[in-house]
Amino acid sequence: MTVQEVMRELVAAVGDGGRTGLVTVVSTFKSAPRQPGASMAVTQAGEAVGSVSGGCIEGAVYELAQEVMAGRPPVLQRYGISDDDAFAVGLTCGGIIDVFVEAVDHETFPTLVDVAGSVDAAEPVAVATVVAGPGDIGAHLVVWPDRTAGTLGGRRLDDAVADDARGMLDQGMTAIRRYGASGERRLDDLEVFVQSFAPRPRMLVFGAIDFAAALVRVGRFLGYHVTVCDARPVFATRRRFPDADEVVVKWPHDYLASTPVDSRTVICVLTHDPKFDVPLLAAAVGTPAAYIGVMGSRRTHHDRLARLRAEGLTDAELARLASPLGLDIGARTPEETAVSIAAEIIAARWGGSGRRLSDTSGPIHREPLAADAV
Repeated sequence: MTVQEVMRELVAAVGDGGRTGLVTVVSTFKSAPRQPGASMAVTQAGEAVGSVSGGCIEGAVYELAQEVMAGRPPVLQRYGISDDDAFAVGLTCGGIIDVFVEAVDHETFPTLVDVAGSVDAAEPVAVATVVAGPGDIGAHLVVWPDRTAGTLGGRRLDDAVADDARGMLDQGMTAIRRYGASGERRLDDLEVFVQSFAPRPRMLVFGAIDFAAALVRVGRFLGYHVTVCDARPVFATRRRFPDADEVVVKWPHDYLASTPVDSRTVICVLTHDPKFDVPLLAAAVGTPAAYIGVMGSRRTHHDRLARLRAEGLTDAELARLASPLGLDIGARTPEETAVSIAAEIIAARWGGSGRRLSDTSGPIHREPLAADAV
């Protein structure tokens, strides 16, 4: 269940005048099973919605959430390794996670409905929460690109956090930030958890072929907002791509020039036709897209590179192209090829090697690469 779905459960409970316990992962270390922002809601009826660890500590945080709902103050709780004691509460994977447990109702989070409305409307919004320090633990500041609501306890602190939260929102980042009581960034008296609810990252698929249909399904499964674009109206139809969020009939390079592309966007070019590929790729390398993958044989790729160099593209620009796209997993069918492409996109995002885990050592779960490293 997604964070957005957990939020809808919270809104439904609060809307009925109830109180709900909310458990949120705020930081992780080593091989933690869930990333910051993962959450679980515990209703007054005793229902648990969502997950913070895939099962390792759910029982413990469930009890803690009930205590907070009953009147205990909000609490930041750490869970680590439990290998030495089979009955200890902890993570058998060897990781460490910090969770923040709070009670949510109209009084503690009066702007929750506004946040949920923005999430449903795909409007960027971030929620900053004081989770540790001498301040008002559990205080919320909601930050939109053009406004704020709530307070963390002081205007200078609110201004500093809002400024940082907007930058994090642009990158889709969720993490803890530390401040002084008046927002001083050189101090670490307060720990503020900033959770970004950015719109889904985009996957732009150019080329309305059978491989595209399979890639659309995998892209949606991974959480992307998927657009299929092709200049040929007979192929770019909603009937052929029912799982796509958008199907656009337009010359690919014209569409790319007219649509937003950010550092989370992935571009997959499946046309392998020079009249489409060359102008499209010449435009794509000038965007901040996280990934630009291009379908075609090695011979097609070499021909494509020659054409792009003739258009004036540099070696540094051409190095951004993943072509042939995908990882070498022996894929043959459109569905297998879609998995191969998706695996390369995931590896690029997290810095994975693409090798078998049994042939590697070190942490299984990685920290995301910096935007300029992808």
